[in-house]
Amino acid sequence: MRTAVRRARRARSTWKPYAVGAAVAAALLATTACEGDSDEGGPVPPSASVSQSQSQATPPAPDDDASEAPTDGDDAVGTDLCTMKDLTFTASKYGERGEPARHIMVVATNGSDKECEIQNAPEIMLGDAQGPAPVMEGTEADEPFTLAPGEKAYAGVLATGGNRDTYEVTFMTLTLGSPGGEAEAEEPVELEMPTEGSFQADDGQRVTGWQPTEGLAMRPVTQS
Repeated sequence: MRTAVRRARRARSTWKPYAVGAAVAAALLATTACEGDSDEGGPVPPSASVSQSQSQATPPAPDDDASEAPTDGDDAVGTDLCTMKDLTFTASKYGERGEPARHIMVVATNGSDKECEIQNAPEIMLGDAQGPAPVMEGTEADEPFTLAPGEKAYAGVLATGGNRDTYEVTFMTLTLGSPGGEAEAEEPVELEMPTEGSFQADDGQRVTGWQPTEGLAMRPVTQS
């Protein structure tokens, strides 16, 4: 009788560890299944997670149209050269009152409503001279300069170089010529005489290049 009781107790103690182990394994399986499910109740495919991470790591391709967009410099437009229609001209005696008109100042004023560039030297004919007055060496501006509407450019004229045969000047003409040979020379205009009646000129006559100030234009003339 006692022997049968001992056998029954040993059997119960042996079954209890096996039951606990089975319960723990079932709980772990349930936890793993829950972690693999998505919010919608289904498992998340591994390939979806990989595709999402790869798309986030890959930078977008450059926009070809944006790289070909024109810059502001492509639309830049240069300033046109002044023409005879843009300018008005005057000539005046330069020097002491009562002295002969040996030095003459010519002024070109931009009478248009736009900027223009002026360069080189005017072509000035003193009366019946055989050609325009030669340009004094070193008197032309290095680069064209811009005249805004109303601004002026200056050129000096030396009528007599001294010790040469003179002739009487009763009219004088001016044209811009053909700067750089880029266009045909425009028709000359007749300037109002800087003195009443006439003045004397000789083969030593010279003209300076256009300058932005009166001083730069007239200094070479008055020092000759």
